[in-house]
Amino acid sequence: MATPPFAAPDSAATWFAAYGSGEAVVALHPGGIDARSLDATVLPLAEQLRVYTLERRGHGRTPDVAGPISYELMAQDMIAFIESQVGEPVHLLGCSDGSVVALTLALLRPDLVRRLVLVAGVFHREGWTRNPEVSDDGGGTDDGPATDSGAATDDPLPEFFREAYAELSPDGGDHFDVVMAKLDQMHATEPQFTTADLAGIKARTLVMIGDDDEVSLEHAIAMYRGLPTAELAVVPGTSHGLLVEKPDLCNRLILAFLTQDAPPTFAPIRRARAAAGGKP
Repeated sequence: MATPPFAAPDSAATWFAAYGSGEAVVALHPGGIDARSLDATVLPLAEQLRVYTLERRGHGRTPDVAGPISYELMAQDMIAFIESQVGEPVHLLGCSDGSVVALTLALLRPDLVRRLVLVAGVFHREGWTRNPEVSDDGGGTDDGPATDSGAATDDPLPEFFREAYAELSPDGGDHFDVVMAKLDQMHATEPQFTTADLAGIKARTLVMIGDDDEVSLEHAIAMYRGLPTAELAVVPGTSHGLLVEKPDLCNRLILAFLTQDAPPTFAPIRRARAAAGGKP
């Protein structure tokens, strides 16, 4: 059910809703769209968990704020929400830009994160395959993928993004281009985390990606290998919209990850090295 907006410090009144009961999950939608994009995931999870879905600054029913938008600013808004409205560590579930916000939050405040689900997201901006300058092999170093810098291509967003914004935004439909320009500016330089940064995240993490995603498989594997306690799910026959393309499969994977302990495995390799104190 929808609740009164939450006013984060130095931000606008953030719209959020809460569903279900149980352990708390904060769900973070993709960029340029609102929380309705996660309905296929949020509502099934709420059958077993307490799911909070928020619309970040300049998205959905949350107004824009003067000045630029950045992943860190959005993560700080979410930190303020968790501290004031939830009052305990949460599971974080993020998709696309929401995944980067979740990752940023986990780096800033690891004490607030129980488990982390990163769906179709990157740790470095050059992980997007829509970037024409990203190399085919997706190789990289500890400083990020070994590619030239560059933002995603300027392909126009589907028209339903603009229509959805106009339906909900308190700033009016004409403000859509302003927000998109801010997001384009953010995407031109962010995120720029390294595998060394990923090594500092101790929360058990699920990295999930479509097999034909806008995130390169090589980048997702680098993220999986860089996170000390990560698990990897490649959903076959899906794209960047995997959560709505195969919702039943994705929801089963996410729900099992959030509600069950990791089972012992018969013949671990990467995890055996990690358990022995070696490099994953």
